[in-house]
Amino acid sequence: MQITPSIHAIRHVFRIPVAPGIALDRFVYSYLIYGEMITLIDTGVAGCEKQIFEYIRSTGRNPSEIALIILTHSHPDHIGSAQAIQRATGCSIAAHRAERAWIEDVELQNRERPVPGFATLVGGPVPVDHELVDGDTVEPDETRTGEMRVLFTPGHSAGSISLYLHNEGALFCGDAVPVFGELPVYDDVLLSVRSVKKLKALRGIRVLLSAWDEPRRGDDAYRQMDLALDYLRKVHEAVLISAGDGVPDLMELTGKAAAVLGLPPQAVTPLLARTFAANLRARGEYIQEGSHE
Repeated sequence: MQITPSIHAIRHVFRIPVAPGIALDRFVYSYLIYGEMITLIDTGVAGCEKQIFEYIRSTGRNPSEIALIILTHSHPDHIGSAQAIQRATGCSIAAHRAERAWIEDVELQNRERPVPGFATLVGGPVPVDHELVDGDTVEPDETRTGEMRVLFTPGHSAGSISLYLHNEGALFCGDAVPVFGELPVYDDVLLSVRSVKKLKALRGIRVLLSAWDEPRRGDDAYRQMDLALDYLRKVHEAVLISAGDGVPDLMELTGKAAAVLGLPPQAVTPLLARTFAANLRARGEYIQEGSHE
């Protein structure tokens, strides 16, 4: 769907197998910025290149016009079809340096952060041509869309970035803004809180473009960031209450905290346990809720 004259969103639906006969239904967004050439932000899972190419053709453009892929981070649902797209178009790949190793060596990522069905979600590695750092600017098309500023927003992952296209008032936040009530995924809860606050401090956001949420416009964009802060606090409290004063078995704790949060039983996986372990590491820290201003 078209978000602004220059920005298009593509919703990819996929499934994560968590046990024999059991799968989590998920979706993820990738975004196209149309200018003289096309910039693609995130690529979905393996096979999503077909949907991306079909959409581009449906708008009268050609997939060969993709000149740059910006990866907000290295997780499977963001890099899954990057290899196929890069091979088909010859485009460049950009990401934060802290994500480089897992993008260029997907087997390393699978060993260090195993995800159910990883091999079916990721088509293969790609070389990172450009390392992005906080404050960098990218110009998808200097004649129309203007500069896009890189914002370092770690927490969900070590090198997560967001992108602010000022002229459009569009904030691409990847997975940096958790969705209230959905599966919480992050490696550092305190950094996640700081990153959401950093994004919330931006003035003039007209549309919030997340990977795991529908596009949010105007005041609703800021409301979603308040809700994200509330959810981070709620998850933190649920984990600490479930843990008590001892050192619990992590998977047992994950089951208890998931039940407190109302998450489905199939969500109790090592990936969710990784998130809850981040809350245990931050035991004793206060997680501030959103202001709802």
